[in-house]
Amino acid sequence: MNILYLHKEEWEKEYVSGRLPGHNIAFAESLEKVSEENLKKAEILSVFVCHSVQKEDLEKMPNLKLIATRSTGFDHIDIVAAREKNIEVVYVPSYGENTVAEFAFALLLTLSRKVYDAHNRLLEKGLFSSSDLQGFDLKGKIIGIVGTGRIGLNMIRMAKGFDMNVIAYDPFPKQDLIDSGLRYVSFEELLQKSDVISLHAPLNEHTYHMINQGNIHQMKKGVFFINTARGGLIETGALEQALEQGIIAGAGLDVLEEEKDMSDEMSLLNNPSPKIEELKNVLANHYLIRHPRVIVTPHIAFNTTEAIHRILDTTILNINAFAGGEIKNKIPN
Repeated sequence: MNILYLHKEEWEKEYVSGRLPGHNIAFAESLEKVSEENLKKAEILSVFVCHSVQKEDLEKMPNLKLIATRSTGFDHIDIVAAREKNIEVVYVPSYGENTVAEFAFALLLTLSRKVYDAHNRLLEKGLFSSSDLQGFDLKGKIIGIVGTGRIGLNMIRMAKGFDMNVIAYDPFPKQDLIDSGLRYVSFEELLQKSDVISLHAPLNEHTYHMINQGNIHQMKKGVFFINTARGGLIETGALEQALEQGIIAGAGLDVLEEEKDMSDEMSLLNNPSPKIEELKNVLANHYLIRHPRVIVTPHIAFNTTEAIHRILDTTILNINAFAGGEIKNKIPN
């Protein structure tokens, strides 16, 4: 089959090619760099979360039958448009449940023990001093986990390892977790009682801006906030406001709203009709990056050798299955 593979790193080409024999594979960094001929020939498209696939893109690929995203999330794909064209969409349901949870805790520990501040002080000023670097224990603190899927479950296990008190919110509570002693609460109660809040929910029409200007003041004053899920789960303006008012004492963010524009700001500025909200969010992102109580990383929570190999191996499985007449790991409705 004709496969169009949008790669993120050069080494992927050899890895994927060697495991997809018998297929004609065209590699590119983005859809914008694909020739018209390869777009028209493509029967399978493989993308990562940084590759947006919208209705106008699908119009350029008349023979496309499958989109295989190398991710658990699929909000970067116009699913409605794909279904209208009878294009199947498959994903990687599980690859980094421990990987992302470990990174979320890395962000939390960096904040709680002021690791970045201490390192920066030594690096920039050469001061070997503990002054103003007093942190706080995680033991005994209440951590609110939003979303109790695979990653959320690993966060719960790790939090208990630190002897934290765990509460959780999920619109679909899991009976086995309740039976094991996990305490589910309403979203409002989680905001009110948590010393630490960590987001592990998918981004969809129900979760978009689940934390916003309307409920940000329900948070316990001095809460620490971690987001390794999706930037759109929290309204950027609300996060900015909560930091200014001291509601949020510190934030660890691996994701941002409009993060795709952060790597291509000139494209956004040169757009003849840019969206005002996007421009505001990009400006706010720069504010967050420079904020002394915020740690921002460039969407790398998934990025370990083991997790990347699991992602690629599952994607290869999905593509080979489709070529053989079977659909594996179809996205949920």
